[in-house]
Amino acid sequence: MKCNDLQLYFIMGSTNVHKRRPLEVLEEALQSGITMFQFREKGPGALTGQAYEIFAQSCQKLCKQCHIPFIVNDDIELALKLGADGIHVGQDDFPVAVIREKIGKMLLGVSVHTIEEVHTAIQYEADYVGIGPIFTTTSKSDAKPPCGTEFLQQVRTELPELPIVAIGGIDESNAQKVFKAGANGIAVISTICESVNIQHTVAILKSFQCNSTG
Repeated sequence: MKCNDLQLYFIMGSTNVHKRRPLEVLEEALQSGITMFQFREKGPGALTGQAYEIFAQSCQKLCKQCHIPFIVNDDIELALKLGADGIHVGQDDFPVAVIREKIGKMLLGVSVHTIEEVHTAIQYEADYVGIGPIFTTTSKSDAKPPCGTEFLQQVRTELPELPIVAIGGIDESNAQKVFKAGANGIAVISTICESVNIQHTVAILKSFQCNSTG
């Protein structure tokens, strides 16, 4: 994985899209230039059973067509069954050591909230860490209080080579601040799911990284 793969990391499940078909949103986002996709099917009304698996397969197929990494949120068994490119887990899931043993060389992303959690993720060869929520978010009902960019800056200073993706309330109004704080990429849900012009939204979000790095 290259750090640029994290530049614009789109996360979506069927419950995040309200005015269009989820697969249409994903396809447009892929064609517009997202660099990684995470399948996250959670919350009230989320698909289960066979419908859940079929939806995941459909998302994976679109990602393969566009050569974009397909990451599964939390569900190790699904990730292994589909042969996903990777899995992303939080601190409340299996211990990172157990997950790495199960998934082998698959990409591993880990949500972190303390420097100790960062070092544990590195110890078990996490390919990147997710830091957030940076700002207030409405996309995750179980989100922790926003941490701002301070922790992100701390991790970047201590570990300049670590791939970091920031998440939580990031949109066109604040993405540049997040990139300048040291993130390699930003993860968004509603900013793309609720966009009336996904191509324009993606272009703006990606431009901030270019502006902050050069």
